[in-house]
Amino acid sequence: MTPDTAVTVTGLGMVTPAGRDADTTWAAVLAGRASARRDPALSELPVTLSCRVDGAHELPLRQRGVTHLDPAARMGLAAVTEALDRAKLDPADWDGSRVAVVTGSGVGGVQPQEAAAARFADGGATSVSPYFLTGYLPNMVSATLALHLGVTGPVFGVATACAAGATALGTARQLLLTGQCDIAVVCGADAAVTPLVTAGFSQLGALSDRLSCPFDVARDGFVIAEGAGALVLERPEHAAARSAPVLARFVGYGATTDAHHLVAPHPEGHQAERAVRAALAEAGAAPDDVDHVNAHGTSTPRGDAMEATLLARVFPHRPPVTSAKGALGHTLGAAGAIEAALTVLALRDDAVPPVAGLRDRDPACDIDAVAGSARRQPSALAVSTSFGFGGHNAAVVLAHA
Repeated sequence: MTPDTAVTVTGLGMVTPAGRDADTTWAAVLAGRASARRDPALSELPVTLSCRVDGAHELPLRQRGVTHLDPAARMGLAAVTEALDRAKLDPADWDGSRVAVVTGSGVGGVQPQEAAAARFADGGATSVSPYFLTGYLPNMVSATLALHLGVTGPVFGVATACAAGATALGTARQLLLTGQCDIAVVCGADAAVTPLVTAGFSQLGALSDRLSCPFDVARDGFVIAEGAGALVLERPEHAAARSAPVLARFVGYGATTDAHHLVAPHPEGHQAERAVRAALAEAGAAPDDVDHVNAHGTSTPRGDAMEATLLARVFPHRPPVTSAKGALGHTLGAAGAIEAALTVLALRDDAVPPVAGLRDRDPACDIDAVAGSARRQPSALAVSTSFGFGGHNAAVVLAHA
């Protein structure tokens, strides 16, 4: 791995159904503890299972003027605040023109949208909240972060469905490597556990009303979830100059598109495989250098089969494979950022978490999916994969600090 391909991970934060900070989330994932519950708000639907963040609307925030934030922006701001604390960065002290914010979302501000539509139907135009658009517009998570952090460098959001968190990381990495900023604050956030969105996924046959069990023979869909993950990335020389904590190195990224179907992955996964191989090439790594994989692993029949097939092709040495979605559900556009943060912690602790819910691995998924308890092993290099509706594929390669 050549030094000019690496950027430094100096901070991370998470708000998930398993906990409102990174340490609590990591403990739950490491223990293989599932967070899915019956959701009273979904009681009239065919699918009533979800993974919600406890008290998402009341997350304590230091910043002022946050009363009317959409839950996705609130969770994102909380995760970013934790990440900045871990990075030992105070926005009051930085040059905001040298900082970037890149966010990823799969759905956007659907809760303000649904509330505004109901108000409009009942009371007409004057009943719609003036905060509707500032919660609904897809750029508002990134704009909110920039506003509260005083960031005046490049700020934007990406929307590549369930690959969005990973796409945001790759985009931020490019901003750092091209010298457009010294620090990049990356956040994936989604809060789309609503009856409308859940009904839409249910109509597609994508959801389970039993459990999330990636790579299991009994898998029948994902459990819809909400959450946010944040990472602070820096140019290595900038991090070194301020003696920043180094959690990991982000050494490679690859992205492709299937151009196959709007919601179904290509069954052979050739473009997804190309994304993984491109990320490894950028990292200057061979497949057998990879010590474990944090798989996208949604618990859908076709998605897991495709991913297992490509992982078996790329990694014939069969490194341990995990998926956080058994524990956290599928947090949609937040998943890639959350799972990258979990991969950093796995590298730090030399541990590969189990796939919660995995009891009987599907023989067609010919991978070493970790079941039961965490696998304790040294890891120097790990890959995290993310795939999304529309055929979006992204792969992130992270190295031990």
